[in-house]
Amino acid sequence: MATTETAPPVVEKDTSYPVNNGAHHHHHHHNNHQEWGHDRGYGHGYGPGNAQGVHPPFGGALHPGLYRPYEHRRFANPAPLGLCAFALTTFVLSAINMEARGVKIPNVVVPLAFGYGGLVQLLAGMWEMAVGNTFGATALSSYGGFWIAYAILHTPAWGITEPTGPYEGDTYSPVGFFLTGWFIFNTLLLLCTLRSTVAFFLLFFTLDLAFLFLFCEHYAADNGNTEAALGLKKAGGFFGFLAAFLAWYNALAGLQDSSNSFFTVPVIHFPWSDKGREIRAAKVNSNTSTATA
Repeated sequence: MATTETAPPVVEKDTSYPVNNGAHHHHHHHNNHQEWGHDRGYGHGYGPGNAQGVHPPFGGALHPGLYRPYEHRRFANPAPLGLCAFALTTFVLSAINMEARGVKIPNVVVPLAFGYGGLVQLLAGMWEMAVGNTFGATALSSYGGFWIAYAILHTPAWGITEPTGPYEGDTYSPVGFFLTGWFIFNTLLLLCTLRSTVAFFLLFFTLDLAFLFLFCEHYAADNGNTEAALGLKKAGGFFGFLAAFLAWYNALAGLQDSSNSFFTVPVIHFPWSDKGREIRAAKVNSNTSTATA
């Protein structure tokens, strides 16, 4: 017996999206928002928002501010993939910077930096661009480029840091300049997280400190102060270690929802953020209602 299918209703495209930090922000849409987000309203960054469809900042989606979904698009959240790629590569390099188990040579990071921290994170950044998240696209694509550049720097075939290379082995200051530039760039990203969540802010704060100690290490080594350089390198490794685990933490927050986890990790909105003020106002209204009941 022949059957007929009813065509799905056509949803008109909404073009009135708010602008955050000078760029449009994206949000994945699903008919059942609870399936995609934490019950508290922020999981994946693709969970339920307020009555106007505006969603709070969330490190699990690399959104530093309020944003509205692009309801006509159906993309997964690329942020956890990029965060995990960054976290694992940073974890390995930071362990070496701290000279864990006596390992001091960073060349084992090269394949990770090319494949996971580099290529995969760059792809995640491009997908963030596709879904309209300017901050996520800038952060993930840039750090994908950072890891590819780091891998090239430490690939013997390129000879950049080799004694026979262009610097004749005297690479402390040039690599220091390289790291200083990334410290400046990361500080710009850090400023964009000041009204987001504690977990999101701490990721970029600890990474900033890691870059700070590491470029100072290279300048100290160039000045011949090897003892200070070693201490600075280990300090940079320690804060890189923290940044790696915070990246994994934010990635976990972006992956978890009620369909795959019995709990969700807290991300803690800053009290001065829009979401923080909204939470305080809700508590005040609840207490007022209780008192008058």
